[in-house]
Amino acid sequence: MDVGAAPRVQRKAVALLSGGLDSLLAARMMLDQGIHVEGINFFTGFCVEGHTHAVRKDRQRRVVRNNALHAASQLGIRLHIVDVIEEYKDIVLNPRHGYGAHLNPCLDCKGFMVGKAREWMETHGFDFIVTGEVLGQRPKSQRRDTFPVIARESGAFDRLLRPLSAQLLAPTLPEREGWVDRERLLKLSGRNRKPQIGMARAQGLDYAQPAGGCCFLTDANYARKLRDLWESRGDRRYDFDDIMLLKIGRHIRPRPHFKLIIGREEGENRFLEGYRHRFIHLFAADANGPIALLQGEAADEDLMLAAAITARFGQARHAESVRMTIVRPGADAQQRMVPPWPVDRFPREWYL
Repeated sequence: MDVGAAPRVQRKAVALLSGGLDSLLAARMMLDQGIHVEGINFFTGFCVEGHTHAVRKDRQRRVVRNNALHAASQLGIRLHIVDVIEEYKDIVLNPRHGYGAHLNPCLDCKGFMVGKAREWMETHGFDFIVTGEVLGQRPKSQRRDTFPVIARESGAFDRLLRPLSAQLLAPTLPEREGWVDRERLLKLSGRNRKPQIGMARAQGLDYAQPAGGCCFLTDANYARKLRDLWESRGDRRYDFDDIMLLKIGRHIRPRPHFKLIIGREEGENRFLEGYRHRFIHLFAADANGPIALLQGEAADEDLMLAAAITARFGQARHAESVRMTIVRPGADAQQRMVPPWPVDRFPREWYL
């Protein structure tokens, strides 16, 4: 270096870390170029990694972890987890660009997250944003025509760098200014993740799933239950408990005005017990079986039907009658003898 030359300023990037393979590699590439990187992860309520595995007893042998934290740990960087549950509701309920195959507002979601990352970048004096997006990988948000939409609507513009596909895109500010070497970036496209898997193996990186972090809005079953929730209420709203309960148990709607959530095993029963003071709940008094939460309005005949359905999933399902306990919030428990709903005559249309 010439005498008197100013020292090179280390540039700083905030990387959106979902916990998936692509964002892990994108951040790694920046570290390899001497960039100071910190991760950011947005908690929407719909990406509760490991939640089902943590609740269900039959899945407790699986690794339960926050995959974004695990990625940051491997990279040796700080991770900032930001709660955006309330702000994100408008994205779910009123997506400007519409939904994907189910209730996933992917294009609006990505623009929202990059926009929040831009706000964080400006507040904390960082220079640019990094994402793991790959051109052509996802049909809704990762296209040549939608990449500029995300950059523009988020306000990030050319401070948004996508290292995995950078050589297929116009140079961004970090590339033009020489903060990063464009020749060391990649030109990946399409849905084949074999190159990324190979890179991770070569570097000894452990990743959760090639497709990225989880989003229950992309799941057909979850989206169907969320639509049913909105239809039953007559308006499109939800709270955090709704999000969690939609992922647990069997959801059965035998009548338009009420729904049952029935535990499938011990772990789910314990989880549902946490809501017994908020909803009517039912369980068998003298036999092993599930707990069921009743959401909606229930007259006496509805309670008898709900009790019979709940008994059908317990160990006394073949008995002539079962003594069921029914508890309304704030009231004394009642016990009713009911015949379990016949196992071989359960209407499939009741299942959500």
